[in-house]
Amino acid sequence: MKNFTTVLKIAPAFLLASSMIHAQVQDSTTKEKAIEEVVLIGYGKQKKEDLTGSISSITSKDFNGGAVSADQLIQGKAPGVTVTGNGGAPGVGSTIRIRGGASLTASNDPLIVIDGIPMDFGSVSGASNALALINPNDIESFDVLKDASAAAIYGNRASNGVILITTKKGSAGKLKVNFSTLASVSTKMGIQDVLTGDEFRKYVTENASQQKYIDMLGTANTNWQDLIYQQAWGTDNNVAISGGIKKLPYRLSLGYNEQNGIVRTNEFRRTSVGINLTPKLFDNHLSINVNIKGSMTENRFPANVIGAAQQMDPTQNVNDNSAQGAQVGNYYEWFLNNSLNVNGTANPLASLEARRDVSTVFRGIGGLQLDYKFHFLPDLHWNINVGYDYQKGTGAVTEYAGYRATFFNLGTRRDYTQEKSNKLLETYLNYVKNIDFVNTKVDLLAGYSYQKFNDKVPGALTYNGDPSYNAVSAPRDYEGNLVLLGFYGRGIFTIADKYILTGSVRRDATSRFYNGVDLKNNWGTFAAVSGAWKMKNENFLKDSKVFSDLKLRAGWGETGQQEVGGYYNSFASYNISDATAQYGFGDQFFYMYRPTQYNPNLTWETTETINAGIDFGFLNNRITGSFDWFKKNTRDLLARVQVPAGEFSNTNIKNVGSMETDGLEFLINVVPVKTENFNWDFSFNVAHYNPVITNFQDVAPDYLIQQGGISGGIGNNVQAHVVGNTPFSFWLFQQVYDDNGKPLEGVYVDRNNDGKIDIADRYLYKSTTPDATFGFSTKLRYKKWDFSTSLRAVVGNYVYNNFASQSNVQSIQTNDYLQNISTTALNYGFATPQYWSDAFVENASFLRMDNLTVGYNFTNIFNKGTSLRIYGMAQNVFVITKYSGGDPEIFGNIDNGFYQRPKVYSLGLNFQF
Repeated sequence: MKNFTTVLKIAPAFLLASSMIHAQVQDSTTKEKAIEEVVLIGYGKQKKEDLTGSISSITSKDFNGGAVSADQLIQGKAPGVTVTGNGGAPGVGSTIRIRGGASLTASNDPLIVIDGIPMDFGSVSGASNALALINPNDIESFDVLKDASAAAIYGNRASNGVILITTKKGSAGKLKVNFSTLASVSTKMGIQDVLTGDEFRKYVTENASQQKYIDMLGTANTNWQDLIYQQAWGTDNNVAISGGIKKLPYRLSLGYNEQNGIVRTNEFRRTSVGINLTPKLFDNHLSINVNIKGSMTENRFPANVIGAAQQMDPTQNVNDNSAQGAQVGNYYEWFLNNSLNVNGTANPLASLEARRDVSTVFRGIGGLQLDYKFHFLPDLHWNINVGYDYQKGTGAVTEYAGYRATFFNLGTRRDYTQEKSNKLLETYLNYVKNIDFVNTKVDLLAGYSYQKFNDKVPGALTYNGDPSYNAVSAPRDYEGNLVLLGFYGRGIFTIADKYILTGSVRRDATSRFYNGVDLKNNWGTFAAVSGAWKMKNENFLKDSKVFSDLKLRAGWGETGQQEVGGYYNSFASYNISDATAQYGFGDQFFYMYRPTQYNPNLTWETTETINAGIDFGFLNNRITGSFDWFKKNTRDLLARVQVPAGEFSNTNIKNVGSMETDGLEFLINVVPVKTENFNWDFSFNVAHYNPVITNFQDVAPDYLIQQGGISGGIGNNVQAHVVGNTPFSFWLFQQVYDDNGKPLEGVYVDRNNDGKIDIADRYLYKSTTPDATFGFSTKLRYKKWDFSTSLRAVVGNYVYNNFASQSNVQSIQTNDYLQNISTTALNYGFATPQYWSDAFVENASFLRMDNLTVGYNFTNIFNKGTSLRIYGMAQNVFVITKYSGGDPEIFGNIDNGFYQRPKVYSLGLNFQF
């Protein structure tokens, strides 16, 4: 909070300086006409200057270049919206959080709506990220509904905000063709700091408990981390054809993206097609919008070797041509008494070669929107929206015989498939009328929504040896359905173009809470109200030469959450047992029906939000921005918790308590220079939020929910949810240090003063919630040259270094193999694992340059209107951090074999005629 306070102190000075810069360069004789911006608000659109809720709009001119996945386009562009990459693998995607989310163990993902269709972005088998199935080159804009007054129109799934994605459309006129191609090379940024071969030999010689460990040492100096990484080449090619045939505007797009990962054997390919038709009929009374998008994504996922490359003994050679090595593909592996030591670290190069994990995912999205303006009452529109989203993922995981992974069999293979569908029917009436005699514009909306999700998962077939053999066990199929119903209404009243009032209400139902007895928990009502005062339009500011925009906003609303667990959490049912749990009777085995865990009392998680903000513009909107304060209160939190003995499982999903979040957001956009030959603009945003768990229902005062599983041991957790504290706080012992600052092994603070160190002495130390997040971007254009860059910073970011916590002397004193350690753990010198020491929680605050681009534009290269842009681009240019691991930006803040983000260097061409 201290860091964020500093930012708030310097913000006014920053604003003043920007004003002075503008004043120096502005030609006082030049008058610029403001461009009227329109944003989506859900089931309609509104002028940006008339918004009453907190909405951020990011358009194609603001996007980060070189994005493989759509979520990367908006990284760092909007205050309060964090986009954290799930790793450096191509197509892996990111985790998006709007104002930190609003739940504990239920989903914190925002609702994503593409061209009016609310998406199912849960993973389908074979795809690590559903957004990677969408071609980012087809996207025109993002509108992010952040507060409840803006998002409540989507009621049942809007507690974590809503992202409205609009794809590009055609326009009437002559044929236009845009072709772009990009070639790139990716390299690793760095590696986990471990001991070299020589350092490790010295370490083992000085610390080994027995001579046999010294005898295990090899003579090599192998950098296993370097060996699993590669320079990865990629290409991204897109062509878009647009125009109009009489009254039929169209756009056709084709795309092909291929990217290899920096970890060997990692591959990603996406082929996409998009068609958009927007005709208008009956004297423009009927508007038709047809959107069809399809993609095929092919993946090869690498074996999980990053952790093994960090831990593998650096004194061993990659290959072993001895009799033992011949048993495992001539690779070095750990043996004990002439038998494979299955506990030893696996050779990462052998693991990569032994495994082939491939998938193919198809996705098709079709949407038809009809908007009819009644002939007899043109102020009344009837809108019908029909959508269908289909996904199918298939894949096979093969482990070849003759390697460590399959040492005890003839190889294995598992085939899998999954199909998901999403059907939508929505219709609403929209009445917009200017009532002149009271100088008021009325915008009324009433609608109905039906959406059904279907999920089919045939049982995965697993084979040992030749796949022509029968499967090891007969598969068990799964199919689930989820139905959502909604009735909604909204009214927007604009009085004298100065005062705007907005109110909405939505009544939703979900089949997820159906218990087979009654419907009281299925239905929820979500309302919102907000208002804005356009002070700039008052007489005392109307002719101001300084203020070009000044508006105050305030709103209240409630939104819902039902994304938790499976589709049948509340319904009593029986399922067929697993193949390994069949009941033996004589010489035959039979499947049994067993009851499933359920909770008939589950109901909505509801988030109440208050938001107040100010939008400002100075000097003909050469300086614009906003400031927001918000407070969220979530009640009936959904969480998976421990339950008393006697139920069908040790855990169940329950409504357990409440949580509050308050926060601040600030955004400023400045255009210091705007001339015929030279343009310069930049944007800066900062956000701070502070979530606190305020209550757990019907539990002991010291009740906590354990989170944050780590590697090392079984069932170990280093995070917890505790009343009065931030969610996902680190739950650890307070380390004691000697006079030289070295941690004392096993010596912790007796925080409850009972004379012993036990679980009661663990405390909450830091959390996954940062103090503040920052985003900065700038663009310069000089004649035909252009330059742009974007940076992000996170202050107060803390990460648990799980690899360092597993590094200790015990690995060369009690095991029958050798295991490398981090240099951090070497300095600590722990003899045994100290997983719960807060010494392993490191300050991972960082400054990252996401993108740097330089380009040159050739105009009229063949004839008038044709152009060619050539540009060079670097992504993930640098990271400044004190964190000792490979990458400080890890969702969940536990570093255990994280697939680092690569540096990417690209050269691109964009040709338009």
